Amino acid sequence: MFTLLKGASVYAPDFLGKKDILFCFDKIAAVKTSIEPCNLDDVEVIDCSRKIVLPGFIDLHVHIAGGGGEGGFSTRTPSAKAADILKTGVTTVVGVLGADGVTRNVAGLYAKAKQLEAEGLSTYMYTGSYQVPVVTLTGSIQSDMVFVDKIIGVGELCLEDHRAFYPTFDEIVRIAAQTRNGALISGKAGLVHFHMGTGEPGLEYLFRLINESLIPASHFLPTHVNRTGMLFEQACSYLQKGGYIDLTAGFIPSKEDPDCIASYDALKKLVDIGADISRVTMSSDAYGSAPVFDSQGNVISSDTVTTKILFDELSIAVKEKGIPLETALLLITKNAAKVLKLEKNKGTIEAGKDADCVICDIDLNIETVFAKGTKYSYLV
Repeated sequence: MFTLLKGASVYAPDFLGKKDILFCFDKIAAVKTSIEPCNLDDVEVIDCSRKIVLPGFIDLHVHIAGGGGEGGFSTRTPSAKAADILKTGVTTVVGVLGADGVTRNVAGLYAKAKQLEAEGLSTYMYTGSYQVPVVTLTGSIQSDMVFVDKIIGVGELCLEDHRAFYPTFDEIVRIAAQTRNGALISGKAGLVHFHMGTGEPGLEYLFRLINESLIPASHFLPTHVNRTGMLFEQACSYLQKGGYIDLTAGFIPSKEDPDCIASYDALKKLVDIGADISRVTMSSDAYGSAPVFDSQGNVISSDTVTTKILFDELSIAVKEKGIPLETALLLITKNAAKVLKLEKNKGTIEAGKDADCVICDIDLNIETVFAKGTKYSYLV
């Protein structure tokens, strides 16, 4: 019934110092300087005196049903397993479809989200895929958001990419309006989640959305904005104008891709220029594909990553780039919960919220993960 974490160094994500954390079933019951177990029946006490406790991570862009396929059927990637995600500290995921909205569809994505939920994760999803017009589950974006419990928005709509469906600005505005309407009725976030490619116009449509429509900027979240230096510079300006942006882990400059910016370097620059970090998130793009195309548009290689990359790169930001842990954590905890409109239950360690916590050693190696109060022990 009860779990008591004793004497932990708690980052909630704000640093709280040494605290005891009490779980009651799937909720955090109390966070105090000292909680004694003597008056509690059926309690497991865990000594965390040499441990760091963090909120469970939120990964808002995961291809939980698999992805890929741009190089034919042999390049399809497998779907995710809950155990593989949980051991990386991720306790909440948002499922997304990508380029393949034909052999993978919204119904299949929903079924996969329900499976992962049954296996311990908190799961949500976007309706649609790269495709415009958006293919939904119930026949409209509004109905999907109102009647389907897990659907919190639309995405990932593909812009400025050779795989895009080349929507007009008017089409994007209508999609955003339908999503906003669904959000108002359902009380959900109503995110329009954009996949950004390497096309020269970059975030042009996003700037127009916040300048020319009456829809609040909190409904728009472009991802992969560290894909190129030009796109990231636009993202910095977009952030300054009140927009929200999502960095993608896994972009490491190489001979094949020299212009991308690693997430930890992007975060360092944002901190250095005094950007509003509260409107920045980071996701893994896990279980999707990372194809490399030749000049003729043919796939010459394809790879995939797991959600492990999320905390790996955040740790580099802390250990090698000098970013305070409480700042870096915001991107995958509090900020993500806010943009997804899940802050009532997710994103911070405080009484009344879901018992999602990650126990690390002093070197930030994950040892134990709690997802809604259920313990998963690892050393990864």
